[in-house]
Amino acid sequence: MAEQISPFRMDGKKVLITGAGGGIGQALAKVFAQAGAIVSGADRDAALMDGMDLAHRLVFELTDADAVTKIISTHIAQNGPFDSLISNAGYTRGEVFEQVDNSVWASEMEINLNGAYYVTAPIVAAMEAQGGGSVVFISSVNGLSHFGNPAYSAAKAGLIAFARALAVERGHRGIRANVVCPGSVRTPAWDHRIEANPALLDKVLPHYPLGRMVTPEEVARAALFLASPAASGITGASIPVDAGLTSGNLRFVNEVLKGGE
Repeated sequence: MAEQISPFRMDGKKVLITGAGGGIGQALAKVFAQAGAIVSGADRDAALMDGMDLAHRLVFELTDADAVTKIISTHIAQNGPFDSLISNAGYTRGEVFEQVDNSVWASEMEINLNGAYYVTAPIVAAMEAQGGGSVVFISSVNGLSHFGNPAYSAAKAGLIAFARALAVERGHRGIRANVVCPGSVRTPAWDHRIEANPALLDKVLPHYPLGRMVTPEEVARAALFLASPAASGITGASIPVDAGLTSGNLRFVNEVLKGGE
């Protein structure tokens, strides 16, 4: 009997992960490598990817459209198309409406939405030429509902719409596009916030039905599933990885309904 290959494997598949040097990016690189993928990373500074086991390191600023196109196109010409793109790079300052002005709005859109387009366009064109490929965008629960960060939320919602557009208009060319929407992820980015306010988690965790934040590895495994042959019939979908946050309002249940008994 021939040995069956797990549909969750990515053996020999060439994968590019943007924002590779961050907490989620490093988890993505590790999880995809463990699944057999040939992983390349991209970030704005090569030093951010130091110590990572990557086949290639692409360095560009997401907001420089011409540089992004040139670097990615040159890489593809030299090494062939990617089989999967994990569009992970993003940034926010955690503002509310009173802190948003034209500059903040433009910056958040350029990094979180436009930058994803600049990366995706040449990669998808090359995927189409080879018969198909998969794109996974790392969006956010902010793209599904509002939890603050107005500009960031609008950009992340834009990623979901972008994925659906790719799914609908490029499916016949073999392109699948899906989205992972994390809630709060326990990366080192939280360390300074907790250090400054040790009681912060006491305010954050009651919103989450699982009683905790998700880990970068949990986000990465969802992305692996969507990129892998195991999800070959899935496109245009958005999967929350959020410890239950978007399922409903746990705090309302506990503080209003149960509190009123």
